Amino acid sequence: MPLWVVVLVAGLVTLGETTLGVGLLLPGETVLIAAAMAVPDVPAAVLVTGVVAVAAAGGDTIGYAIGRRFGSRLRESRLIGRMGRDSWDDAARTLRRHGSWAVLCARFLPVVRTMTPAAAGASGLPLRRFLPAVAVGATAWAAMHVTAGFLLREAAKEFEHAFGLLGWIVLAVVVVAGVVAWLVRRRRADARRAAAEATAGARE
Repeated sequence: MPLWVVVLVAGLVTLGETTLGVGLLLPGETVLIAAAMAVPDVPAAVLVTGVVAVAAAGGDTIGYAIGRRFGSRLRESRLIGRMGRDSWDDAARTLRRHGSWAVLCARFLPVVRTMTPAAAGASGLPLRRFLPAVAVGATAWAAMHVTAGFLLREAAKEFEHAFGLLGWIVLAVVVVAGVVAWLVRRRRADARRAAAEATAGARE
């Protein structure tokens, strides 16, 4: 696969995931590690890291701007309802306690990292405190996962040498089973959340 395609896909997926719930099927880490496994060398891995870090910071900043624009009304939107108001409330509580540190740490937590920038904007966290936390978090997150993917690529070469095609078939089955299990858990969690919100609405 051409390097520019790898970079483009990794950047767009990261931007989409971080821009307040575009609803991508796969978590950003999965795509990022896969992209890192496809790069040919260290300079290419550094390029992917830089692009992904910028995309992650850009997506977070867009989420922050949306939060500033709509404020607390955003919590009652259909989008937040689909993603989970409990996650929004958790992000808001953490922001009240820890401020910009919450923004930095949230980068490493799925779902919460999508909610936190918008919640930070809605809560009135100053942009001068938000941006440094986003920059550090996005860079560290990108570097960590690209490094992991690149190291896995090297390990895959050894794996192929040791086990050949049969080993790859077994590994593919395990990965597919893991993805299916993750999707099933996600669907069940969404169903439970919808049922809980429906029950709460009926009580009101």
